[in-house]
Amino acid sequence: MCLRTTFTKYFLLFNNLHKNTCIEKYKLCLFSCTDLPVTLKILQNWVPRVSHYFDKEHYTYVGHQIVIQESIEHFGAVVWPGALALSQYLETNQEQFNLKDKKVLEIGAGTGLLSIVACLLGAYVTATDLPEVLENLSYNISRNTQNMNMHKPEVRKLVWGEGLNEDFPVSTHHYDFILASDVVYHHTALDSLLATMVYFCKPGTVLLWANKFRFSTDYEFLEKLCNIFNTTILAEFPESNVKLLKATVREN
Repeated sequence: MCLRTTFTKYFLLFNNLHKNTCIEKYKLCLFSCTDLPVTLKILQNWVPRVSHYFDKEHYTYVGHQIVIQESIEHFGAVVWPGALALSQYLETNQEQFNLKDKKVLEIGAGTGLLSIVACLLGAYVTATDLPEVLENLSYNISRNTQNMNMHKPEVRKLVWGEGLNEDFPVSTHHYDFILASDVVYHHTALDSLLATMVYFCKPGTVLLWANKFRFSTDYEFLEKLCNIFNTTILAEFPESNVKLLKATVREN
């Protein structure tokens, strides 16, 4: 498997580059690598095993230092530009989007950075993602919210489009805000993602979605979203090609 054998080279690259668009390219390379050079295949038997957790990144939001452990095991276990953009926006626009004592659901929470910021802003947070991401997600949220005067966040499994009525019945699960960052990219679950957004967005719910637009499928998803919801572009970040959108249910 190429992740382990090429780890050392990419680890050095990560530590010598500023966290910007270049780093994202190397992250994508980590996950897309499929063919190993012959030399690496020969040396594979004696390359030492290393932890798949490759780095801890430090961020400061809402006056707190946040330490995020990232992993090379999954796309969802690294911090992507959309999470940074939405975290910054929520911090600087608290009058417009006041999260204090609000019920917030993050879908595709990944490393948990955005959920942690929402906790710091006073929200009741439920952070969700795929089962294989939950260990790292739980670790980051626990590490950054324990022993602090805030509502205790919850971490739950959520597979888009699956078991929504059973795991999140509408009668008991209403959210003021749905947060999503970089959940749209080149994958096969876009229809399920849209169905999940529709399920959780009820009258009075605000969906805040930040995404780096890379592929034509990203724009196709945006078009479908606009056909269903009242949608507004709140901000654009040209340096990272991130758009931040607000969506609400259309009233009949």
